Amino acid sequence: MAENVSKVMPPEVFERLGGGEIAYLRPLRSEDVHRIFPQAPELEPGIKLWALISAEGKPIMLTDTRAAALANASENDLETVSVH
Repeated sequence: MAENVSKVMPPEVFERLGGGEIAYLRPLRSEDVHRIFPQAPELEPGIKLWALISAEGKPIMLTDTRAAALANASENDLETVSVH
């Protein structure tokens, strides 16, 4: 019986994947912000937020509206994809 092997893409492959032109739009709750944005101030729990993250996983921005994240991506010539 074949073993089911899951592979993880190395960060340097993600960096090249979008060629610096792709960013991920991700819904986020305020209690999870510090995992991606460790420098962020403490936030009240339960707030729905949106994170814009580069293809290699570097945080770009955090906002309370999807529209603001999309506008920032557009201003920086980034193509956005959603992450669930």
